[in-house]
Amino acid sequence: MNLAEENPAKRFAAQSAVEQVRHGMVIGLGSRSTAEIAIRILGEKVKGGFQIVGVPTSHESEELARSLGIQVSTLAEHPQLDLTIDGADEVELDSLDLIKGRGGALLREKIVASSSRELLIVVDEGKVVDRLGARGELPVEVVSFAWQSTALRLERLGWKPVLRLTAEEIPYLTDGGHYILDCSFDTKSSLQSRAVELHNIVGVVEHGMFLGMATEVHVGGSTRARILQRSTTINRGPRTR
Repeated sequence: MNLAEENPAKRFAAQSAVEQVRHGMVIGLGSRSTAEIAIRILGEKVKGGFQIVGVPTSHESEELARSLGIQVSTLAEHPQLDLTIDGADEVELDSLDLIKGRGGALLREKIVASSSRELLIVVDEGKVVDRLGARGELPVEVVSFAWQSTALRLERLGWKPVLRLTAEEIPYLTDGGHYILDCSFDTKSSLQSRAVELHNIVGVVEHGMFLGMATEVHVGGSTRARILQRSTTINRGPRTR
């Protein structure tokens, strides 16, 4: 995808978040469509002499960053990041709690986010919901060994897990070598209240709830981006480049 083909709302969100990046920062580089737009915008700035170091959350983000001339590093070399720019599948309006992982990189995304002073989320308006879990599905990353037993444990607690498959009908494999169970659930109960329950299940590596982690959410619309914070909303119109 080139910049001319991008969704304008996603472009506004990505541009708004990139404006927070300062020369010399070490930043986390998220995965999937809107985060990839942010990486491309950063690549344009790097070509003009802007210097950053990026820590990617996926192999795809790493390859894209390298192709754009962005210096790539790891958490081993930079255990504390200035900020991370990443996307989300759902953003709860009041709490700014997130669901991530429908793109498959949730474990690495959460590790990088947890190592960042700030987590900037970039989404379009369609990702903002009144209640987390509005779409009724949560990605859960599990150890591939005996995954059926893990699925059974989830079922006993009321989850309805389905193994994620590729287009070739084989199990989807994460960058960490794990499987993903996409779990539907009873949306009448609070999804956040079940986070600890998931961590206590043997075989579960991580889940897609990112609770209390987002610093800001940059929401792109048709003509501008607005920045959601826990107490304020900032409107940011189109910028002249």
